[in-house]
Amino acid sequence: MSFDAKHFLKTVSESPGVYRMLDDQGNALYVGKAKRLKARLASYFRGALNTKTQALVGRIADVQVTITRSETEALLLEQTLIKELRPPYNILLRDDKSYPYVFASDRHPYPALEFKRTRHKRNDGRYLGPYPSSHAVRESLALVQKIFRIRNCEDSVFAHRARPCLQYQIQRCSAPCVDYISEEDYRRDLEHAVMCLEGKSEKVTQQLSESMEAASRALDFEEAARLRDQIQQLRRLQERQIVDTEAGDADIFAFAERPGGLCISVLTIRQGRMLGARHYSPGNGLDLPPDELLGEFISQFYLGQGRELPQEVITSHALPDSDLLQAALAEQAGKRIRLAHQVRGHRAQWLQLARTNAEQHLATQMANRTQLSKRFETLRDALGMQTTPERLECFDISHSHGEATVASCVVFDQDGPVKSDYRRFNIEGVAAGDDYAAMRQALIRRFKRLQQGEGKCPDILLVDGGKGQLNMAREVFAELEVVGVRLVGVAKGTTRKPGLETLFIETVDNTLSLDGGSPALHLIQHIRDEAHRFAITGHRQRRDKTRRTSTLQDIPGIGPKRRRELLRFFGGLQGVNHATRDELARVPGISASLAASIHQALHG
Repeated sequence: MSFDAKHFLKTVSESPGVYRMLDDQGNALYVGKAKRLKARLASYFRGALNTKTQALVGRIADVQVTITRSETEALLLEQTLIKELRPPYNILLRDDKSYPYVFASDRHPYPALEFKRTRHKRNDGRYLGPYPSSHAVRESLALVQKIFRIRNCEDSVFAHRARPCLQYQIQRCSAPCVDYISEEDYRRDLEHAVMCLEGKSEKVTQQLSESMEAASRALDFEEAARLRDQIQQLRRLQERQIVDTEAGDADIFAFAERPGGLCISVLTIRQGRMLGARHYSPGNGLDLPPDELLGEFISQFYLGQGRELPQEVITSHALPDSDLLQAALAEQAGKRIRLAHQVRGHRAQWLQLARTNAEQHLATQMANRTQLSKRFETLRDALGMQTTPERLECFDISHSHGEATVASCVVFDQDGPVKSDYRRFNIEGVAAGDDYAAMRQALIRRFKRLQQGEGKCPDILLVDGGKGQLNMAREVFAELEVVGVRLVGVAKGTTRKPGLETLFIETVDNTLSLDGGSPALHLIQHIRDEAHRFAITGHRQRRDKTRRTSTLQDIPGIGPKRRRELLRFFGGLQGVNHATRDELARVPGISASLAASIHQALHG
């Protein structure tokens, strides 16, 4: 029995709340929240939906709603239910590990700096962090132990030492276990180490410099040398810090997406010091846009997780319902939380760094050889080829209303992009905006070089644009007698949305539509987007170079000084172009005969 949406919507409340969509077995398919339940649920059963949402709606057997007092309460309940039910169409954050801390006990006379997975509520010491990963903790501990020689042994080992261990011999510990250092001096070194972990290394350096000068004045040169070495090590540590402002606690979330993959990078900043980054690749079962997906992810990341919230959460996209999320985070943290996406200064540097991390991590994922091999094999099967293609080439055209037309050729093999084989072709002698003629010129130039023995022949040639470009490529292949290359035209769907492309295989009558999740389609989208990027970059460079070059430079008798006077007099090159001979002659330094020469050069 199908779900009667019309009857159901008549009884739904307009209040805020949470809804659960269930299948015929009573299992949760999707959990969502709404400011107005009736309006939100009606959107699933009326109007245009994307393919994945249609699949969800087709499986609905029942919808259960829970009324809440406010939107904030609905958001908190939604995240609780998602974690409990783990519905397949929601964004699921698979991150079961707690964030690690560095712990310094207050109960031991010579406390160690320890790695801790959880932060206990009892007040028995200081917790520094949280850090994004155990690697970040251990790297930080190794640095401060090397500089300040803080012990790293267990208390049971410390209590039974009769002589210093190897850590003392290699100058990684000051041997407090055998009283080689006083409790006061050890506490001073520990405090300096903690200050460095909190991002206050500049203050530590200043204090050490003062102590070194005092030791030098007291003729304690051995101590002065030890402090000098600590200062030098700290300076090197500070040089390695990319962003260190000694102020600001923030988590930065950056979203990156490519065909077939997405990544959210979380950059952790504490006391102005970058502690590291963590990367996530959540599923996107409903094809949510980046801002909505990022908002869902951040909700799951914090709400109900018991994570320590920073003072500020910075995002790469403006989040929908940001006021609601900010209120929910503040309610959980018991303090004001700032949610921002437009930032300046060092915060903008943090955000750019997070974006770079997300892009780089996603690129690494996409370049995984196993994943690429699978994409090539799936493409082979989709095109009905006997052998797996080893080399793909894709052509694209870029121009601005016919100006500075550039064609690009990008190359992929089973290791990913082969950038050394990328080529650009400056298109000349074709009508402005004639993409077919531009494609013809680029293909002829490319495959004539192949016939002359330059370069490698592709197994598959993709042309971006569909039927017209494919027919042009077929004409060029027939003219140059090119054989053994599979031709594929890539046409965007009516909505131009990725995932809805139509492929034309060899001829315009032989079409192929791949599923939006197909690895073969992801490979085609990847190379098509790369060809588009490479063409646009070349076009912009060529256009900007042309626009920076004044047409006055080629006129005899016009040097830099006269060119500057002309541009200043008429307010720019456009004014010079529109000027008459008499107007040009009024410019200081321009005679009547030179004005006539300028007018003749500009207007033929």
